[in-house]
Amino acid sequence: MPVEMRMWRIDGEEPKPLTTSVLPAEKDLHEFLKRDPSLLGDRLLVIGSEVITPYGPRLDLLAIDADGNLNLLELKRDKTPREVVAQVLDYGSWASTLSRDDIIDIATKHLDQPFEAAFEDVFGSAPPDELNGDLSLTIVAAELDASSERIVNYLRDFGVPVNAVFFSYLENDGRRYLARSWLATSEEGAPAAPSAGKKGKRAAWNGLDWYVSYGGNRNWEDARRFNFIAAGGGRFYSQTMRSLPEGARVWVNLPGTGYVAVGRTLAPARRWTDAMVKLGEGWVKLSEQDLAGTPHPHFDDADADMAEWVVPVEWLDARPEAAAFWEKGMFASQHSACKLRQEFTLGRLAVHFNIDDGE
Repeated sequence: MPVEMRMWRIDGEEPKPLTTSVLPAEKDLHEFLKRDPSLLGDRLLVIGSEVITPYGPRLDLLAIDADGNLNLLELKRDKTPREVVAQVLDYGSWASTLSRDDIIDIATKHLDQPFEAAFEDVFGSAPPDELNGDLSLTIVAAELDASSERIVNYLRDFGVPVNAVFFSYLENDGRRYLARSWLATSEEGAPAAPSAGKKGKRAAWNGLDWYVSYGGNRNWEDARRFNFIAAGGGRFYSQTMRSLPEGARVWVNLPGTGYVAVGRTLAPARRWTDAMVKLGEGWVKLSEQDLAGTPHPHFDDADADMAEWVVPVEWLDARPEAAAFWEKGMFASQHSACKLRQEFTLGRLAVHFNIDDGE
């Protein structure tokens, strides 16, 4: 049966019903959601409004969630149940094919700042490498009829990621209220969108650039002066450092501070006690050098996962911590090392450190 929303205000011991009214215009819902998509319950970033598609009518709102999944919002307006459902499914078939570049291009046209920066404003972190892994289709209505409810429930039973949300508009003592009801709650386990393939949805890797996090109370000036990076203290940290290949271009970030260096790895990782670094034209043993800081507590641990692992680097540009560079939306990770795919970060770093693709 159709969803119905009623609300009461408690005056003393007597509940007083709030009067349900009709929205001045259903287009108001479009503006409400455009300004504050959290009305739907989850944090979302609207990346497109009245989005042009190859199939005629424009999609009302296109949004993205913290996991990089797309959310399509289509207002019912004066369309019949069959029309609005067919339309949102049509939009879904189009959106499922959007690549990462397509999504960023749509967002760039709508937002007043880079997509990566807007994403961090809303979610507090840079976008994930993969966008559009899953898809959600939502029909937005000022009221929901029995036919729409039957169709949406039927589609959900077959795994289609569609839902309907309906807003009630209420007035009382000169104040206006908006109440929301979902046809199917999140606890019911909304089905995931069938995958149309991952092509283009994950940021491409150029085969060269790696991100390195250099932290954990390690002394950056030692690493800068003696030409190395290091990590250890557990499998999560040591394993990724050990995965760095020789000849990789590494971009070093000091967590919470910013990027301070770019260089090329000269050899695979070795334990701290055996590590060699290149100074001038020769190689020397790192453990025999006059370091300003103390080695990491696990530098000589017998456990390979806990031990400190060192990778020698030829710095192309290495700057003191006070000169660290950071912009909102840039990539950061807890991994000691990982492939750096994000074009936004690579572009900003290349300009800041004056590095081109030939270096």
